[in-house]
Amino acid sequence: MARSSLRGKNEINAGSMADIAFLLLIFFLVTTTFPNDRGILFTLPPKPDPNQPPPDITKNDRNIFKILVNSNDQLLVEDEPLENVFLIKDMVKEFVLNNGRNPTLSDSPTEAVVSFKTDRGSSYEIFIDILDQLDAAYNEMYGERIGMTGDEFRELRNTINKTPEQRAQYDEARGIEGPGSKPTFPKNISIAEPSKVGG
Repeated sequence: MARSSLRGKNEINAGSMADIAFLLLIFFLVTTTFPNDRGILFTLPPKPDPNQPPPDITKNDRNIFKILVNSNDQLLVEDEPLENVFLIKDMVKEFVLNNGRNPTLSDSPTEAVVSFKTDRGSSYEIFIDILDQLDAAYNEMYGERIGMTGDEFRELRNTINKTPEQRAQYDEARGIEGPGSKPTFPKNISIAEPSKVGG
């Protein structure tokens, strides 16, 4: 009898261990933050109506800045091979801001279109690098219009709840004259559907 009472005294009460483990689990579930990766944000055009003929788009060839990437990630910019992707930003800025001075470049920022096309075999890395360069070029152009750097304008653009002053700065950079009006300095980037590998 004495042995059985001794055994009962030496055992650890494990009933509260489950409670502690449960509380720790709840604590970590509540306090842990999960990354929210939004991916690449694009505003896609609406699906064309199959009953309507496609619109006839006419654009002066000098107003189109062409970027092509083949399945080997080789880059062709304005029909010339380019080794360094990071040169695209300055090339785009020169093209868009030409305002008709150079007859081989765009007429104005309103008319300038950057056309970007890849093969299906192109890597995601080069696709993202080129998109980053195009975005940086426009951010710098917009920022320069209101005395900001490209990074400062990007932060302004990404601010969700803009103050009236920030909204006015953003509208001035884009050339938006009032609510509902189209920008006089649009971000015209055309991403064409990839062609088949080698096609």
